[in-house]
Amino acid sequence: MKLPKSHSYLTVSGYSESELHIQKSRFIAYINRVDTEVEAQSFVQEISKMHREANHNCYAYVVRENGNLQRSSDDGEPAGTAGRPILEVIRNRELTDTVIVVTRYFGGIKLGAGGLIRAYSASAATGLDQNPTLEWILHRYLTITVDYHVMGKVEHELRQSGYEMESTRFTDTVSFPLWIPVGEEQPLLDQIAEQTSGMAHVDKGKQEYRPRYS
Repeated sequence: MKLPKSHSYLTVSGYSESELHIQKSRFIAYINRVDTEVEAQSFVQEISKMHREANHNCYAYVVRENGNLQRSSDDGEPAGTAGRPILEVIRNRELTDTVIVVTRYFGGIKLGAGGLIRAYSASAATGLDQNPTLEWILHRYLTITVDYHVMGKVEHELRQSGYEMESTRFTDTVSFPLWIPVGEEQPLLDQIAEQTSGMAHVDKGKQEYRPRYS
């Protein structure tokens, strides 16, 4: 089932770093997952402070906040040769909530505008190649409550579904809390209703984005 774009997004799994040497210059790519522009800017400042002796700390980020906000900086490199190429790598991979800082230590050989664009693009791409991508999907929290005499059938059905289940709760009835992608609820609920002759009680709770691990 193909989810609407508003129901899913791609981002990096977390922090990583990688390094390339191009024409004697060092290009170090730092990548992280962030939720807000404030977090992205804080990460940029952290890397820039750590490499205050570097010639350049160029960056780009995209965050879902405020409708996929995008920012980039050349940090002293010729306009359009660093931040924009990094940003394009993020955009081409359809990533969001992602920040990349590429630190450059100049090695004495000028690369020219084209060479800089290729170098910063390669550094960002190499870093992303080493940072697993995660798909985050909009889920709804459901609690399915049934009587004890049908709990076995219902539990088997839920575990076969592969959806993320939390700990079963036992009182005078049995409750199965789980997270299910928005839009996939009804087929499962129809199956549960059939197995319980319509006696299952379903509470529909909050929605939130949760990662899907491959």
